[in-house]
Amino acid sequence: MTTFTLDDLARIVSERAAAPATESYTAKLIAGGPAKAAKKLGEEAVEAAIAAVERDRKNLTAEAADVLYHLLVVLQGANIPLSDVMAELERRTAQSGLAEKAARKT
Repeated sequence: MTTFTLDDLARIVSERAAAPATESYTAKLIAGGPAKAAKKLGEEAVEAAIAAVERDRKNLTAEAADVLYHLLVVLQGANIPLSDVMAELERRTAQSGLAEKAARKT
């Protein structure tokens, strides 16, 4: 069992975002603007979905890691801390997913 958390990854993304784009892939993605980071997130999400459909456990694990990393890069570029996303998830757990989704339609 690992002790590595999404908070750890968010901290690393934040640190690497502050580096020169010539030295950090994270900084390079952010320097490319929201569209560049969002495009990479989308690509990784599609790859994860394909791996899930193919029941490719090893590849799905790797692609899921890529999705989480690229999501945190997108959030970093938008100045949205992971804690805000976690607070939203916590808020949503106060009711069932079906009830929450139905409430958004009104």
